[in-house]
Amino acid sequence: MPAPEPTPPRPSPTAAAPPVGAHVLADAAARARDIAAVFGAPLAAAPPGTSTAPAPPSPSPSPSPPSEGTPAPGAGLARVLGGPTGLGTSGLSFSPRPESFAAPETQVAGTPVPGLYFHPVPDPDPARVDEVSRRIKAWALDEVALYPDDWEEEFDGFSVGRYMVACHPDAPTVDHVMIATRLMVAENAVDDCYCEDHGGSPVGLGERLLLAHTALDPLYTTEEYQPQWARSLHADAPRRAYRSAMEYFVRSGSASQADRYRHDMARLHLGYLAEASWAQESKVPEVWEYLAMRQFNNFRPCPTITDIVGGYELPADLHAMAAMQKVIALAGNATTIVNDLYSYTKELDAPGRHLNLPVVIAEREDLGERAAYLKAVEVHNELMHAFETQAAALAAACPVPTLLRFLRGVAAWVDGNHYWHRTNTYRYTLPDFW
Repeated sequence: MPAPEPTPPRPSPTAAAPPVGAHVLADAAARARDIAAVFGAPLAAAPPGTSTAPAPPSPSPSPSPPSEGTPAPGAGLARVLGGPTGLGTSGLSFSPRPESFAAPETQVAGTPVPGLYFHPVPDPDPARVDEVSRRIKAWALDEVALYPDDWEEEFDGFSVGRYMVACHPDAPTVDHVMIATRLMVAENAVDDCYCEDHGGSPVGLGERLLLAHTALDPLYTTEEYQPQWARSLHADAPRRAYRSAMEYFVRSGSASQADRYRHDMARLHLGYLAEASWAQESKVPEVWEYLAMRQFNNFRPCPTITDIVGGYELPADLHAMAAMQKVIALAGNATTIVNDLYSYTKELDAPGRHLNLPVVIAEREDLGERAAYLKAVEVHNELMHAFETQAAALAAACPVPTLLRFLRGVAAWVDGNHYWHRTNTYRYTLPDFW
């Protein structure tokens, strides 16, 4: 095998985004919702050769991004409402939320990981959080029999309603938030019951994941065997949750959005299998191998449904662009390292050996626990900066309204994910490294 080529110099943010064909922009613009409904403002002027529209008004000034580890008060709200800052991102502001769910003015309390680059967000609206929490618990108990009575405290402590409301600030209604909330709970049920805390094991995981995946991606077989498969979807809590959550999803979204989600869940399951193989072999992977696994075993399925939760659709050709795929991957990678950092002490206290980025760095690079943890923070920060740079470049290269809204929705999910980890003291405490 020939030696790999040297890594080329990094291009500027503008050069990093590939040119977008005029036909792609024209087709996407033709399918886009009325821009006034999406942004409350006209669309930016399109590149030559595409349909034209009035230029947008000048954006309101926004504060400079906060320094690493020391976010400026109020900067997070401005960023979530305004999207990533920088070249080409003036169109990434959220349209006003319904008055009954306006964001509170106060900033959330909680101890962030020192040195972590993040954008703080305000507490999500308590009325919406309460309603989502009530509905998701009723779904878990009454529709899918998700957990026994002695798991109730843990279910409540997960605070999934607060999590999802924080991650989807542009969701028009509680019904829209519930689409994401059911899927999140179902994904965690599979992780807990098949992989980790509640009876999970790497042994036989492939079979369990494959059969559960058919609740998302239906089996089409002969009349003789179809009823047996249909009955299997009720065999355990993870499959019941997957089946029900996906039924709600497909009723609300398009065939393209459903296929996108199935693909992302296949990625997730592949990541589960890689981690399981290391557990069976008692192997600590190289750091780059661990990060490769984490690009699959990560939060990607959650931010990539931000359009259906927001009540619109990102066209499939725009979602499939290499530049968009890079932005989504970077967002998923950064948010998952956040989980590694905040769950570090929880995993150390759990039975067995749990792989996370600080543990892998310590083992493979012969560093102490503190030094490895701090290096993991640096890895996260670099991923976050790369995500924001690539999102800005893509927004500049392809100023289509649905694409811009999708990018700012992903950015909001990234911020909301950090908010939940930072504030969920029921689950997480920071190591004593400072």
